[in-house]
Amino acid sequence: MKERLKRWLRPALFALGGALVGLGYYFLVGCPTGACAITSNPFASMAYMGLMGWLLSGVLGSGCGSRCSR
Repeated sequence: MKERLKRWLRPALFALGGALVGLGYYFLVGCPTGACAITSNPFASMAYMGLMGWLLSGVLGSGCGSRCSR
C-alpha cells in the first residue's frame, strides 16, 4: 500500500500544481473575448495545465532507479 501511494503521490502533486497554475493563468492573463478555447474557460485551463503538470512529472522523474540495465 505504501509503495502504491508513493508511486502516485508525485504525479498527483504535479497535476494539482499545474491546475493551480492554470487557474492563476486564467485570472491573470485569460482571454476576455472568449475566442480562445483553453484560456476562456477556467475549467479548461485548469484541466489542460493539470495534464501538462502530470506529464511533466514523468519527464522530471527520479531516473530509472533499479530498473536500469547496463
